[in-house]
Amino acid sequence: MGPVNQTYVSEFLLLGFSEKPEHQLSLFGLFLSIYLVTVGGNLLIMLTIGSDSHLHTPMYFFLSNLSLVDLCLVSTLVPKVLVNLLTHSKAISYAGCLTQMCFFMLFACSDNLLLTVMAYDRFVAICHPLKYVTIMSPQLCGLLILLSWSISLVNAVFHSLLVMRLSFCSEREISNFFCDLTPVLKLSCTDTHINNIFVYLTTGLLGVLPFTGILFSYTQICSSILRVPSTEGKCKAFSTCGSHLSVVLLFYGTSIGVYLSSSVTHSSWKSSFASVMYTVVTPMLNPFIYSLRNKDTKNALRGLISRLASSVTGHS
Repeated sequence: MGPVNQTYVSEFLLLGFSEKPEHQLSLFGLFLSIYLVTVGGNLLIMLTIGSDSHLHTPMYFFLSNLSLVDLCLVSTLVPKVLVNLLTHSKAISYAGCLTQMCFFMLFACSDNLLLTVMAYDRFVAICHPLKYVTIMSPQLCGLLILLSWSISLVNAVFHSLLVMRLSFCSEREISNFFCDLTPVLKLSCTDTHINNIFVYLTTGLLGVLPFTGILFSYTQICSSILRVPSTEGKCKAFSTCGSHLSVVLLFYGTSIGVYLSSSVTHSSWKSSFASVMYTVVTPMLNPFIYSLRNKDTKNALRGLISRLASSVTGHS
């Protein structure tokens, strides 16, 4: 007799940080602090860009969308972590798990595609500066954002529908702090061959291919910068893409580290902390990278703070 169809199991268990239960209160404080800083930082970036007309350019338009995606990404994961840590629970409902998995794939994929779009923007700005305004038109920028969101949405919904056809038996422990696709597939007691095929395909198309595009863009950017005769010109050209390059290295470095660590360790504690780096810490650091390394953003941020301070003083 085959396994009983238990697709509609009541809940899964997120093992995440269960190896150190005595640290749950400290972890709650840490995650709450990170979440508040991430939300505040990304909202501030979006508000700064929206309020300063000097930042109404393609680069900052993409940056504001990246901040929105980062904000949505942490809001998909961290609130559930906070609830579980505070209540000393590890449970997440079947519907909640699939919903979290779907939205995580949506925002993580959007993050990846937006970084690729931003690399293309920097490539055009540095390698084809005279054609930049013509190429990076508002219509193209809007289309690139629409494609990024649409592709990510189709990918997330497609994988979620494939998971919904699976059956889940007695094994329901997920060795992470959130519902990710691969750990969930491992719990199924039915054949996941089709799911795994599409995981490999989409990883190649939406992971490796965009990363290759980013590498190509920066190869061309570096080649153009090296041809600039003056040192000052080289520094100025590099400063326009330094922040984005830092974010790319942080995002891909931590995400690659997650999958390398998951292949060499079976500890849910270690795997969860590796996942925290690119799902929670990276979105928190992105606003600081762009505000600290970018003179235009710093000036706009100072202007926004001055206007807010004047407004508060005037009302008082």
